[in-house]
Amino acid sequence: MNIIAEQSTIPELIRNIVANIHPEDHTFLIHKVKDTWVEISYKQALEKIDALSAWFLNIGIKKGDRLALIIENGPDYVYYDQALQQIGAVNTSIYPTLSEAEIEYILNDSEARTIITGNPFLCRKVLKVANNCPSLIRIIPAFEGFEKFTEGLQLNADVVGLKRVIEEGMAIVDEHRAAINAAREAILPSDLSCLIYTSGTTGTPKGVMLTHHNLTENCKASLQQIFIIEKTDLFLSFLPLSHVFERMATYYICMNKGCTIAFAQSLELLARNMAEVKPTVMCCVPRLLERIHDKAMKNGLSAGGIKTKIFTWALKIGRQYRLVNEAGKKPGIILSVEQKLADKLVFSKIKEKTGGRLKVLLSGGGALPKNIGEFFGDIGINLLEGFGLTETSPVMAVTENDRIIYGTVGRIIPGIEVGIQHVDTKKIYTKQTHDSFNPNYESEEGEIIVRGHCVMKGYWNKAEETAAVIDPEGWFHTGDIGRFYRGNLQITDRLKNMLVNAYGKNIYPTPVENTYLKSPKIEQVFLIGDKREYITAILVPGRELLQETFKLGNDFFEKPDLFIEDKEIIDWINKDIKPLSNELAKFERIKNFIVKRTPFSMEEGEITPTLKAKRKVIEKKYADAIDDLYNNGEDDAE
Repeated sequence: MNIIAEQSTIPELIRNIVANIHPEDHTFLIHKVKDTWVEISYKQALEKIDALSAWFLNIGIKKGDRLALIIENGPDYVYYDQALQQIGAVNTSIYPTLSEAEIEYILNDSEARTIITGNPFLCRKVLKVANNCPSLIRIIPAFEGFEKFTEGLQLNADVVGLKRVIEEGMAIVDEHRAAINAAREAILPSDLSCLIYTSGTTGTPKGVMLTHHNLTENCKASLQQIFIIEKTDLFLSFLPLSHVFERMATYYICMNKGCTIAFAQSLELLARNMAEVKPTVMCCVPRLLERIHDKAMKNGLSAGGIKTKIFTWALKIGRQYRLVNEAGKKPGIILSVEQKLADKLVFSKIKEKTGGRLKVLLSGGGALPKNIGEFFGDIGINLLEGFGLTETSPVMAVTENDRIIYGTVGRIIPGIEVGIQHVDTKKIYTKQTHDSFNPNYESEEGEIIVRGHCVMKGYWNKAEETAAVIDPEGWFHTGDIGRFYRGNLQITDRLKNMLVNAYGKNIYPTPVENTYLKSPKIEQVFLIGDKREYITAILVPGRELLQETFKLGNDFFEKPDLFIEDKEIIDWINKDIKPLSNELAKFERIKNFIVKRTPFSMEEGEITPTLKAKRKVIEKKYADAIDDLYNNGEDDAE
């Protein structure tokens, strides 16, 4: 039996696995070395974890010290994290995409004592700012040949490679064994486990303090709801472990259940890795799911002739089969036979590209368009959507695998309370828990607030900011707008994103943007209209489809002009804009738009690492182009 109820700190999870779930020689991690997938057992992992803990203790690291990580997903992340966690140190992970200035800020704000760095690019970023970080005593590159990057540098911190650290730790682990065990046993559930710095669309990053209790309780509660996760499952990890979603929903969930974790080589090689590893579970973000959907639709509809007819017929049958099941009814004999044929002819080929064994996809990190969820349901893959923030550990709600309501983020997890509060009057319309669930319940719309085991301890060194989001009654104010629909939580948008047009109408950009993203021609939408008479947008076209349609070379996307003014391309996009606008209220419709040549990017400071648009940055950067959108056109917003 899988015993997880008593595990209340992160280092207890892996010990529980080898004590109650799997033998020490069972495969824990898988990664690719050159051209071969290599398996790592729990025993092998624990040896390196203990060696690192011994080394940390030997250089004077103590409970509560912050140790930083800026490294790609892989076994080294796990070794380092588990080693520092079991002696009571605090994981301070840094997004690999952050700038040198942001890295410096986080190292100084957290007063990090050590940092492990991934590839040479990441190592160089740290080396450039290291002397501006007085608390930093060790830099630990996790790759061979790092010496050529440090040669001639006068650094205040010592630089020692991970390989040498582990070797030195192995040599002294026995003499530190008792100290390691004592440190692990001294960790309290209320102790700080990690600092995760919010990317934020505005302002200075804030270090979210999450305790061992926050994370272990979030795992337990989520697993009670997603009860199809089993110890035999194989997760493929590709989202950054520096983000709380992947860390909890893949890494720590697997350490609760005893699942195996395979690490993808990169986003670019993800499709190949899926086919090689054949995962049964994956965490993903909406944009990846949209790309899978768009590619499948494009291949199916462009095949022509009988193949396209079979494709559209199969989707129709898949939808009918799904709707019958969702209604709690049993499909008839004819529909069941048709569904099996549709699966054989069409769906199995799409699923084969994911490895052919996926039983569930977990979507988080952003709003998932309803039609994307329905598509995966139609082809027979459970797509479960969750909701939460870094400050909520992160899961507040997640879809139940046996009761999916597309367009919602599922049922409230056990042990917490979620309320809906009027934005202006602060009246709480409703308070819902896992146990109060009613499949027919619907509420008014307002700000989502939450209290319970998932709420963070606070922001590191920021008492005022903490008090601004956690009220005296313990409610954390998420800044998200939503309601309950058929008992499930439904997200409308971020409170800060809300646009109020010149006529006082509230417009939430996300659902409007998702409507236009149904077009395969459009990759990104940025809605504009606050205090304006009507809505306009900056659109980014899907590069691959644009290139194919207009026979464009790569040089087209390298032109200095920020926006595409080719009338033929604009008309091509507009053919999709007009019919999609009919799905929206008149005041929500895009009246005018410009077409951006390249996507909004983190490198340009336009989006966060979790792909959220930095509204103020974008509006300021493209202010002249936005003003031009309002120079012509009659007011028809009413």
